Amino acid sequence: MGSEFETESELTGFEEGVLETLKRCEQRNETTLVSAMEVAKCLRSWQVQLPSPELGQLLVSRLCSSSSSSSSSSSLWKFIEQALSSRLLYPLQLLSLLTSRVLPNRRTQPKAYRLYLELLSRYAFLFYPLSEDACKDKIIKSVDVALQLSQTYKVRVLEVGHAFVLFFFSVVIGLIDSTLDDWGLRMTPIERPSVAVRSTEHIDMDIDFRGSPDFKGNEHHEQMRRTNSFMAIEVLGKLTESRKSVVILRLVHLNMPEKFNGLLQRLRFLEAHELVSSNFNSANQLLAKLSGNIQRVLGFECPLNKRQLTGMLVNIASCKPSPCFNSEFGRSACWVPFDIYMENAMDGKQLLIKSAVDVLAESIKTLQVFNQERDPPEGPIPHLETRLCVLLSIVPLAIANVLEDEAKFSQATATGYVESAYGHKMNGKALASRKDGLISSLQVLGHFSSLLYPPALVVDAANSAARKAASFISSGKNERNIVVGGSHVDTSIRAGANMRHLIVEACIARNLIDTSAYFWPGYVSASIISLLDSLPVEISPWSTFMEGAPLNASLINSLIKTPASSLAEIEKLYYIALNGSEEEKSAAAKILCGASISRGWNIQEHVVHFVVKLLSPPVPPSYTGPGSHLIDYMSMLSALLFGASAIDTVHILSLHGMVPEVAASLMPLCEAFGSQNSPSNNKSSKADEPSVYMGFSLAFLFLLRLWKFYRPPLEQCISERGGVVRGELTLEYLLLLRNNSIASCQVDTNSNQNEPESASRKPIYIDSYPKLRAWYCQNKSCVASTLAGLSSGNPVHQVANKILNMIYWKMTKSGSSLVNSSTPSSSSASGSPANIGEDAYQRPMLPAWEVLEAIPFVLEAILTACAHGRLSSRDVTTGLRDLVDFLPASLAAIISYFSAEVTRGIWKPVQMNGKDWPSPAAILPSVESEIKAILAAVGVDVPSCSNGNSNLILPLPMAALVSLTITFKLDKSMEYIHAVAGLALENCASGCHWPSMPIIGSLWAQKVRRWHDFIVVSCSRSVFRQNKEAVAQLLRSCFTSFLGSLDVSTSSLSNQSSVNGLLGSTISACAICPSIAPGFLYLRSCRNIHNVQYVNDVIVGLVAEYAGELAARWASTDSPRLKSNQASLSLATARAREVAALGASLLCVTGGVHLVQELFRDTIPTWLLSSRKERLHKVSSVSLIVEGYAMAYLLILSGAIVWGVEANLTSWEFCKRARILGIHMDFLAGVLEGNISLGCHPATWKAYLSCLVGLMVSFTPSWIQEVKLETLRKLANGLRGWHECELALSLLERGGTAAIGSVAELVNSL
Repeated sequence: MGSEFETESELTGFEEGVLETLKRCEQRNETTLVSAMEVAKCLRSWQVQLPSPELGQLLVSRLCSSSSSSSSSSSLWKFIEQALSSRLLYPLQLLSLLTSRVLPNRRTQPKAYRLYLELLSRYAFLFYPLSEDACKDKIIKSVDVALQLSQTYKVRVLEVGHAFVLFFFSVVIGLIDSTLDDWGLRMTPIERPSVAVRSTEHIDMDIDFRGSPDFKGNEHHEQMRRTNSFMAIEVLGKLTESRKSVVILRLVHLNMPEKFNGLLQRLRFLEAHELVSSNFNSANQLLAKLSGNIQRVLGFECPLNKRQLTGMLVNIASCKPSPCFNSEFGRSACWVPFDIYMENAMDGKQLLIKSAVDVLAESIKTLQVFNQERDPPEGPIPHLETRLCVLLSIVPLAIANVLEDEAKFSQATATGYVESAYGHKMNGKALASRKDGLISSLQVLGHFSSLLYPPALVVDAANSAARKAASFISSGKNERNIVVGGSHVDTSIRAGANMRHLIVEACIARNLIDTSAYFWPGYVSASIISLLDSLPVEISPWSTFMEGAPLNASLINSLIKTPASSLAEIEKLYYIALNGSEEEKSAAAKILCGASISRGWNIQEHVVHFVVKLLSPPVPPSYTGPGSHLIDYMSMLSALLFGASAIDTVHILSLHGMVPEVAASLMPLCEAFGSQNSPSNNKSSKADEPSVYMGFSLAFLFLLRLWKFYRPPLEQCISERGGVVRGELTLEYLLLLRNNSIASCQVDTNSNQNEPESASRKPIYIDSYPKLRAWYCQNKSCVASTLAGLSSGNPVHQVANKILNMIYWKMTKSGSSLVNSSTPSSSSASGSPANIGEDAYQRPMLPAWEVLEAIPFVLEAILTACAHGRLSSRDVTTGLRDLVDFLPASLAAIISYFSAEVTRGIWKPVQMNGKDWPSPAAILPSVESEIKAILAAVGVDVPSCSNGNSNLILPLPMAALVSLTITFKLDKSMEYIHAVAGLALENCASGCHWPSMPIIGSLWAQKVRRWHDFIVVSCSRSVFRQNKEAVAQLLRSCFTSFLGSLDVSTSSLSNQSSVNGLLGSTISACAICPSIAPGFLYLRSCRNIHNVQYVNDVIVGLVAEYAGELAARWASTDSPRLKSNQASLSLATARAREVAALGASLLCVTGGVHLVQELFRDTIPTWLLSSRKERLHKVSSVSLIVEGYAMAYLLILSGAIVWGVEANLTSWEFCKRARILGIHMDFLAGVLEGNISLGCHPATWKAYLSCLVGLMVSFTPSWIQEVKLETLRKLANGLRGWHECELALSLLERGGTAAIGSVAELVNSL
């Protein structure tokens, strides 16, 4: 009996001692318990730490030794089990060693396999912490080497918990593969990805099990081999049914999805080869159980304990409205971020730099996770075409993006390949019903006919859509190239067309629905179908164009007015614009910028693409230089720029996210056109007639509209606590966005090697354009500081004198003149007139860049002369207008210089008395009273604008600027001028003392009386620029209009408002003044607020106040449904979510990502640190808890709005989010550790932290991976101290690969 324990020469002293001890115990027939005690004494004598990895290695080695007999092996198996239970051995290490040796030899040693399965069943989850680092390192290394974990999973295994997770998954895979082999089911290498444990061979197996030489003839062993495969599946079913196993397998699913997909493929392979023999009925049952256990992992969300605080608050099911709650309001309120974004996107004063399609798609996804027509007064910017663009192009494209992403996920789920579950996805049922929900919504839309009446601009388009559906029904053809002729009104009545026909066509064009929509009940009236053949039919001009008809004047006009209907038509037009005659090129550019871009909704994204592409025409093959090839395209580019400069067109381009690309395309145009000498006869011309100055001006002013060039650095929105919170766009930033977009498309470009890279698709930098860069730097210098004097010989001085002589030529006739002096700024209007004859008034033959460089010095000379009484105000206005007529681009320099001078405040004010400068006195009192009425209606109280005519003053530069703008004609040909001057004038005026904007508004209202209401509304916005109290009052009105009043005399349960109360449905003109909703007024004013950090503080205060007060009312109501704490909290949190959603929406639209960063980094921590002892005694516990919940919801929703809920960010955005999130989470961890003392109530603090973590786990799990592991551990430990163990586990579970070990340690303690 003792021979099996004979030592070998290579054994160490420790090993000999252990084997000798086992030998003695066996000779004395000691029990396994006594043997274990004796071995423990031996280990202590050798100073071996327990559990001993060396002992495990020795026992498994002896068990597999060729000298081991069957009886000795049995005694060793018994001792091993005792050693495991006595903690002499570490189960993880021993089972790993056995797995690597037993599985490959299970057929030759079925008894050993059976014993191994029994040990696995009992001890697989016996996982306890190790205290000694040396012992821990040895065990980790032993497990890693035995199962080849590092090589298989491509990770470094540094923690016992990490090794445990990978061990468990490897065992599951290994047992399934072994069973497949035992049953004769073979998967190909593609079907079965590689794993750590090989079922048919073992690479490092140098010692084999030995036994009877005639295994195949031994019926007992054959029977055992057959039953072992069933036992393996049974053990797997037992192991995978526990909650611990679900958590462990979900860790693999989250962090190594490709490995988990391999497990799913094996299960599907087993299901596809279901065992048909009656002898395998039990096996099929076991497989069904195992498959069910594994499938639980996919839908597993760590259930939060609903007896704990977080489980009651962060419960998605509680989002369902209670019967005593206004469910209609609740459903609309949860989408308030969407409503606010849509309304904000309609503000043409703020051009979007990111595609509205992408923003809307991301917003829809975000709000899905969190929630499972207005007529402005007539003004210069009606925006009807822009609103139709959003409705009929942007929204369908956004829906298409959402459905495409969900379809990809659905397909991946169906094929068994499931990506990482950190991104929040819809379940299969929701995926299947999403498109059905769209169809149902479109069908129900037909019941709201009063909302669907088409504006006059699109009546023909709606009729055409209805006729197309009728034609399809009657003839069975998919399309018929016809439009309806005759009277618009008569046709509309016959066709019954409305906006739904256009919406449905837009959805069909994007493949969101099919033409079966034409057969919906009531979609097409029977009368239009029966009268189809008798109605007059007119051939589309686009059909004539595609058939090869020449572009004569009649066809051009028709094509400009009629939107294209196909991509082929746009492509043909594009190639004509590049390769046609000069007349054809210009005509094609005009057509592209006509109805096709403004009303070609079904192909609008393609039209936008070709318009932008045409701004960067290729170098012609025959071009040899010198100079820029762009000069040869002057006529085409001038026509294109004029058409694209329309206010609505620029807005449409921004909605499609083309601002960075347009800016990059305009820069080479400005460089080339501005460097070209102008002919001497380059006098004022119509905007659409080609000339060097006009082409440059169109491109230059277009470029400047894309960024706030006129705002001095002081006007950046700043934080009270220091540091810039929100800065304006710069050319560098626009180019950075554009170049990043180009870089992200490099993969697509490289995939087509045969297609040469276009110059327009290469990175662009401002240094590549020296003339533009020089002006850009000069402009920033001019804005930042006063002008420096120039010597008389300086070239800029000479150009400035030429310009002064030109613009003062008219003044010489009336005896007013300037004489040459050392610098333009010191020129004088006194002295003898200069001998300037008619020949001297030849306009300078100068490049535009040289003119722009000199203009600031010209303007300083003009203002200086006027301030000293040497020039009249009329002469100043005339001279400025003549300068703009000479070079329209000079308007930019005028605005930039005057705006900077107004900010510096060095010029004396002038009286707007009607003598020297125009007077607003006639209507200023009326305008002032209307402004006060508008503001009073939204709860804002402001001081009076003026006190008689003595107060009607403006700074000299401001008076000159407004006088100049009044001289511009009001027609479409001047839109490119008004679009620049209007915004700059408003910004410049709002930087002056308070009455300035009403004075300027009154002057313009006198000029254009039909714009009166528009001007009054615009003036009412200026009060919020620097008046913090007015901002706070307006924000409070926004909350009241949306949520109801907090007045104690009013019940918030019955006085609930809605999105309509916040944003309004119309801006109606009543008898006195326009009526404006507070939210609408705020959206149009928020970007001019100087101190946006103050907005953060106000919104946080209002969210806390409203959440607490509304929660107190819900908790104190007499409703019997509110007697339970859970019901009270459910109703209170429903209102808290609405409060927080409104706050997050207003915060994000005010300051975007910068303000959200401040919220994480500063505002919320300050709120937690602040003491509110003065009100603690009168606030209920429910209010304190819900206040913390609302603040957590505000923070998470604000972050989700600007960053999204998924991990698909650019590297720059990702690093920014990770840094800001890390700062906030480190602060919270510091509080938990006692390093920071808070001033808020403990109940509020606990609710805030618990709910913040719960919301992150539920809604933004991808964020958690960006937090440092040490911080996650601190948070988890703190939550465990609050008995929030499930929440702590959920937090760590989503911490990525680095947190796997921590999860394993925590799950073992649950």
